[in-house]
Amino acid sequence: MAEVAAGAGRKTKHPDFDSLWDYDHPGPTEKKFRELLPVAVDSLDISYLAELLTQIARAEAMQRKFQDAQKTLDRVEKALLKSEQRVSIRYLLERGRVLTLSGKARDARARFQEAFDLAVLFKMDLHAADAAHGMAIAEPEKALEWNLKALDLAERSEDEKVRNWKGILYNSVGWNYFELGEYQEALFMFQKALEFSEQLGDPLKIRTAKWCVAKVLRIIEHTEEALEMQRALFEEYQAEGRRNGYVYEEIAECLLVMGEELEAQEWFAAAYAELSRDPRIAREQDRLNRLKELGHVGMPRPAPT
Repeated sequence: MAEVAAGAGRKTKHPDFDSLWDYDHPGPTEKKFRELLPVAVDSLDISYLAELLTQIARAEAMQRKFQDAQKTLDRVEKALLKSEQRVSIRYLLERGRVLTLSGKARDARARFQEAFDLAVLFKMDLHAADAAHGMAIAEPEKALEWNLKALDLAERSEDEKVRNWKGILYNSVGWNYFELGEYQEALFMFQKALEFSEQLGDPLKIRTAKWCVAKVLRIIEHTEEALEMQRALFEEYQAEGRRNGYVYEEIAECLLVMGEELEAQEWFAAAYAELSRDPRIAREQDRLNRLKELGHVGMPRPAPT
């Protein structure tokens, strides 16, 4: 059992379900949450039960079980009048998240906005940052503005959980600047993300941040430095027996700029072999077609060594 804060000035002993989150594996996470339901029901703590249900709904939505998620949130809605304000905020966040994940991001704006306003009012920085980040997705034309609001909250907060959002937000703001063509600002943010990731000591986040830094360096014509960083990442993945099509793609782009067309062709082919199977870019057909064309792909080839 963990002693979990259940509202201003009140604590109760319940399992801390937030600590059970594994965002890469929402199915097993949902199972863990459901195992806590009997405890939550027996506790007679309506707020705890309702808040747990909001996270079950989130796990369901992440598995694309959108109708189930909405039904779970319908249960929460019935308990809101008897629950603490924090539950209402998390309910709104998850209503917005279900809409976003189901491809209805614009419809999520009202939910995220209300969650943000309430979280700011009640000084719940973690949920305010989450809501602002949600608004950045729901209002893409204002994505930079909203992500900067979230980043400001994360940098000023005394809550370690909120401060730990900085890495994600440096990255998000970096991509916002990148999409606006403001590459120096993007580079600064990606470097901040790298610095923060190194402080945390998370190898995956460190590699992701290095890749982002190197990509911007290529764009601003620091090609040799970018290639050196991407080759180093390739060696790291290679040492672990892992493949990364995004690294292959950037190596190819650098080599192409440097006039090394034959070597670039091999890397483009390797990138296509990996990324054509990646659901995250399945809709980016122009990008995939370019990789295929520049790699002269007939049959996928192994990664260069």
